[in-house]
Amino acid sequence: MDVDAVVLDIDGVLVDVADSYRRAIVESVDRVYGQTVDDAAIQQFKNAGGFNNDWELTYAAALFVLAHDTGYDADVTAFTDAIAEAGGGLDAAEAVIRDAAVDDAAVFDRWSPDRLRDVFQALYLGADLYRDLEGGEPPFETRGYIHDEPVLIEAATIDALTDRFAVGVLTGRPAAEAEIALDRVGLSVPDAHRFTMDDWEEGKPHPRALVTLAERLDAASVAFAGDTLDDVRTAVNAAEADPDRTYHGIGVLTGGLTGEDGRRAYEDADAAAVVETVNDLPDLLS
Repeated sequence: MDVDAVVLDIDGVLVDVADSYRRAIVESVDRVYGQTVDDAAIQQFKNAGGFNNDWELTYAAALFVLAHDTGYDADVTAFTDAIAEAGGGLDAAEAVIRDAAVDDAAVFDRWSPDRLRDVFQALYLGADLYRDLEGGEPPFETRGYIHDEPVLIEAATIDALTDRFAVGVLTGRPAAEAEIALDRVGLSVPDAHRFTMDDWEEGKPHPRALVTLAERLDAASVAFAGDTLDDVRTAVNAAEADPDRTYHGIGVLTGGLTGEDGRRAYEDADAAAVVETVNDLPDLLS
């Protein structure tokens, strides 16, 4: 695959977030409402699209739990399928609940995104980082799941990619949390070559961030490696929005999508390639 630049997602590509972000989603809903969804459900929300922001996925999971308390009898598969049909993301999740045969006022009266976000950040960051990054006292003391993110990318891979290509980062993380992860893996990327949650409102799979990075990296052909279907869709959408450049969406099987099922899901989403790990990229690209 002939490219000028490589753009990397962080979560599930550079670091493993199964026991950090994804754990925080599950446990935040449980702490606030006393019940929650399981790990498999998190991937179903991701596959529905529009949940690049894990806070919003947490809010949507909470809506599902609260709706069940008021008589919503669909399972999480039906709920996430309905979200996908409605366009994906939190707005679609809200619309599904409002259209369901339940007392939606009772659901939304109990729904507290602000409380969920606060608990999520306390669980994920831990008390010390919460004070530093959130600028206040955490709702409880904890070590923080951010410290439980194994590095997935090898130093040799970083060297091979940065020696041969212009490298950028496109992530749904807030900028400060992206910086922590990049420092942990040892990848230095100029601010102009990063897009984080703080840099754009649309989120994946909107193509603006990837197209902007391609421009800044002065690239005619870009490979974007990510661990979700929305990452691949971002590249597909960028190719449509910017036909003068070539965009390759590469699915990585170290996030929520794994094995042959994950490979097929990526292929169905028009991935240009699927790799077992980000460390396979240097051999794939030229």
